[in-house]
Amino acid sequence: MSNDAQTPVQSISYRRVLLKISGEALMGDQGYGLHPPTVNRIAQEVQSVHELGVEICMVIGGGNIFRGLQGSAQGMERTTADYMGMLATVMNALAMQSALEGMGVFTRVISAIPMDQICEPYIRRRAVRHLEKKRVVIFAAGTGNPYFTTDTAATLRANEMACEAIFKGTKVDGVYDTDPKTNPDAQRFDAISYDDVLRRNLKVMDASAIALARDNNLPIIVFSLDEPGGFRGILRGEGTYTRVGT
Repeated sequence: MSNDAQTPVQSISYRRVLLKISGEALMGDQGYGLHPPTVNRIAQEVQSVHELGVEICMVIGGGNIFRGLQGSAQGMERTTADYMGMLATVMNALAMQSALEGMGVFTRVISAIPMDQICEPYIRRRAVRHLEKKRVVIFAAGTGNPYFTTDTAATLRANEMACEAIFKGTKVDGVYDTDPKTNPDAQRFDAISYDDVLRRNLKVMDASAIALARDNNLPIIVFSLDEPGGFRGILRGEGTYTRVGT
């Protein structure tokens, strides 16, 4: 093992974190589904942080397979569409579990909707114990309820697991005042308050997730998932990101 992998946990910023990524992050350049090389690349990012001794849990969206709101907009009953979206998150969680365990990282998928043959049901104390045993825990099926996004599920689980921060992996290296993909003059924030995110209607996470994080003083670190080593670097005090907090 390299000296880098032996970095003591005391030298990093957080000891227990939740990584939230979208389902679209897993599809690479495809327009749909899973792109195995991309799944493996993200798993390597998680593995590199796991090697630092950080306890990691994850929430992955399902938009690469099915998005409940889009199904609802096309005439499907909203509750049914949302449940289908939850099942998509389970598929993504299993794919990430397979990639991580292929790298030697013990991983547990825990679903808010019981499906005992493929993953564990959500029991908070059991999930905490997995983290204490240095297993990566992937929370699937959202909150188990329709009308709640995986952003809200991520914030809920991060609070329940006593995480010290949520890491939101995106396509850009932080929070901007406008979309940097369409506006080259967009300004990036090094730090911004929860209230400013809500007031400006910045698309960091949905409003209920931001409010839940604010009410529990849980910081949100927004960074680029496309930057190799970015997740690990931020935990060691390096890299570019935006901190959403008080």
